[in-house]
Amino acid sequence: METTDYKRFTITAALPYANGPLHIGHLAGAYIPADIFVRYLRLKQKDVAFVCGSDEHGAAITIKAKKEGISPQQIIDKYHTQIKESFEEFGISFDIYHRTSAKIHHELSQEFFLNLYRKGEFIEKYSEQYYDEEYHQFLADRYITGTCPNCHSEGAFGDQCEKCGTSLSPTDLINPISTLSGKPPVLKETKHWYLPLDKYQPWLEQWLLEGKKDILKPNVYGQCSSWLKAGLQPRSMTRDLDWGVDVPLEEAEGKKLYVWLDAPIGYISATKQWAQDTGNDWEKYWKKQANDADDSCLIHFIGKDNIVFHCIIFPAILHAHGGYILPQNIPANEFLNLEGDKLSTSRNHAVWLHEYLGDFPGKQDELRYVLTSILPETSDSEFTWKDFQARVNNELVAIFGNFINRVLVLSHKYFDGKVMPATSLTDKDRLVLSELQRYPQAISSSIEHYRFREALSQFMNVARLGNKYLADEEPWKLIKTDEERVKTVLNISLQIAANLTLLAQPFLPHTALKLAEMLGFYEKDWALAGQEALLPVGHQLNNAQLLFEKITDEQIESQLQKLQAAKASNSLASQKKAVTPAKENISFDQFSAMDIRTGKILTAEKVAKTKKLIKMTIDTGIDQRTIVSGIAEFFNPEEIVGKQVSVLVNLEPREIKGILSQGMILMAEDSEGRLQFVRPAEEMAAGSTIR
Repeated sequence: METTDYKRFTITAALPYANGPLHIGHLAGAYIPADIFVRYLRLKQKDVAFVCGSDEHGAAITIKAKKEGISPQQIIDKYHTQIKESFEEFGISFDIYHRTSAKIHHELSQEFFLNLYRKGEFIEKYSEQYYDEEYHQFLADRYITGTCPNCHSEGAFGDQCEKCGTSLSPTDLINPISTLSGKPPVLKETKHWYLPLDKYQPWLEQWLLEGKKDILKPNVYGQCSSWLKAGLQPRSMTRDLDWGVDVPLEEAEGKKLYVWLDAPIGYISATKQWAQDTGNDWEKYWKKQANDADDSCLIHFIGKDNIVFHCIIFPAILHAHGGYILPQNIPANEFLNLEGDKLSTSRNHAVWLHEYLGDFPGKQDELRYVLTSILPETSDSEFTWKDFQARVNNELVAIFGNFINRVLVLSHKYFDGKVMPATSLTDKDRLVLSELQRYPQAISSSIEHYRFREALSQFMNVARLGNKYLADEEPWKLIKTDEERVKTVLNISLQIAANLTLLAQPFLPHTALKLAEMLGFYEKDWALAGQEALLPVGHQLNNAQLLFEKITDEQIESQLQKLQAAKASNSLASQKKAVTPAKENISFDQFSAMDIRTGKILTAEKVAKTKKLIKMTIDTGIDQRTIVSGIAEFFNPEEIVGKQVSVLVNLEPREIKGILSQGMILMAEDSEGRLQFVRPAEEMAAGSTIR
C-alpha cells in the first residue's frame, strides 16, 4: 500500500536523551522533517498520532548525574522540562511529549519482556562482563573506554568507537578502563537474557531487504544491508544497572531492561497515555486490525546513528511479540556540522535551541527555514551563521516578505484593503495562475517522498512567482492610467498570498499564522491549495505587518564570538585536564617482549568504503608488510609515503575490513584527539630497534 493510501498515521520522532539540551543537529536530524510531514498530513485531513518523549534510562543518564553530583531523577526532571519547553516554543507539534520514567511506560516495557520470556524467545546465558571492584558494580557499555581494536584510537566506548564508527562489545576493547574508578575492570560472571537476532535474520532479510528495497532511503538500506551481511548475533536485553526499568523476574533482582528494548516501546506508551488523555483507542495506531486496509502507517523519523535500532532490533521485538504493526518507512537523516566542524556536546560546539530562542525571540521560523533548506537528507551538511543570515535576508525578507508586504500595502492604499475583481485576464495572468496550480502537487510529491529540501524550494518558488509577477506588472505605475488593470493584478497577487498561507503551514507555521491574520484567511485544507479564488471579491484584509526582519551583522558576530569563546574555554579546559592515569605496571620482561622497529612507508591508500582507514605497505627492515591504521582523518595517503615511522612488528596480525594488518604504527595523540607519528629525530635505517 502506498503511504498516501493510509487513512491513519503513527509518526514517531527519536526520543532525545534527557541528559542535556537540544541543539540544531537534533532538529535537522529528526524533528523538523517529522513536523513538516505531520503538519502536511493534517492538512490532508489524515488521522495522525505524532508522539515523542524523553528517553530517561540508560548509562548516559547516570554518567551525567555523576558528573553533576546529583541524582538521575534530578537530571531527567531538569532536562525533560527544558527539552519539552524548547519543543513547544519552537513549534514542533507533538500530540504528546511523554517520558520513559512514567509508570505506564515501565508497565508496558515489562509486559513486552514477559511476553517474549513466556514464549521462550530469549536465550538465557551466563557470560563474563566487566565489573568495577572499587565501585562494586557491573559496567554498562558506556562505562568502559579503551583502545578501539579497529582503528586503534583511544577513548572508544564499550558499544562503539566514535572515531571510526565501529560497533563494539566491551570485551573487544584493548586496555579497557572503568570510567567510574579510572582503573581496569575485571571480568565477572553474570546472567542475562538475550534476543536471538540471528534467529530472525531470514525474516528480517525478507521484510527489510526484499520488501523495502525501493522504499527506504539509500543510506538506510545500505546500513541495514551491511548489518545483515555481517550476520546478526544474539543481543542482551538486560543490564546490570541501578537505573532503568526493572526486569520483571524474581531471579533478575537488581537487573534492568536494556535501554534499546525499553526506549522504542516509549513510542507505544506515549501513544497509550495520549489516548487515555483524549479518549482515543491507542491500539488502532499500533496493532494490526481485522482488515489490513485499516492498519495505521507507522513511520520513524530518526538520525543515522539510530538506524540499526529502528530497522532491525525494534522490528524484531515487535515481530517476536506479535500483533503489532511494523514501520512502513524509517527516513533517517545524516549529520549536520557547524562552522566547518562536527557538532559536539562535550566541546560545547553547538547552537543550543534554548539559547537560540533567547537570542532570536520570535524567529523560530527563520531557523526552521534555514535548517530545512540544508537538511542532511542524503549526506552530511553544514550550518554556518553567515549562510543563516544570507538565507533569511535574501530569501525570506527580500522575496517572501517583500511580496506579502507590497501586495497588502498596495491593496490598502488603493482599495481600502478590499479584494477587487479580476477582469480581462492577459496571457501573463493565465500563465501565472497555471503555474500556481502546479506547485501544490509538486510540493506534495516531494514531502511524500521525504525530500523536504526540495519541497521547501518549491514552496519558495511560489513566493518568487508572486514577487516577480508584481514587479513585472508595476501596479504602482499602472494606477495612474489603468485602475481596472491594477484591480486584476492585486487580485491575482492576493490569491497567490492566500495560497502561500496554506502552503507555508508545514514549513513555517508561525509565519503562516501571522499571514493568515493579515489576510483574514484561516483555511487548513490542502485540497484548496492552487485555487485562484481563495479570497472572494469584497473580502476585507487586515493591516499589513512585516513577516520577517533582517538579521544584522552584529547578531551574527555575537554568535560567532560565542562559538569562539566556547572553543577557547574548551581548549583551556583540555590543557588543564589531568593527564590520563598511568596503566598498571608491567614487568621488564613484558616490555622486552615488544619488538618496536623503525620503518618506512612505501605505499599508502585509503581503504574503500571507510572514512578513517589507510592501508600501507611498510619496509620494516625485516620485510615489507601491510598495516591498516585509522589515521585518514589526519593524513592524506600521498603525504605520508616516504615517511619514517615506529612499528610494533610482533603484534598478532588482525583482519580489518578484509585486509590482514600485520603490526601497529605508534602514534602520539593530544588532548583534542589529533595524531602525530612517533619517530626518531633523525633518519635511521629501516629495522633499527627502538628500546
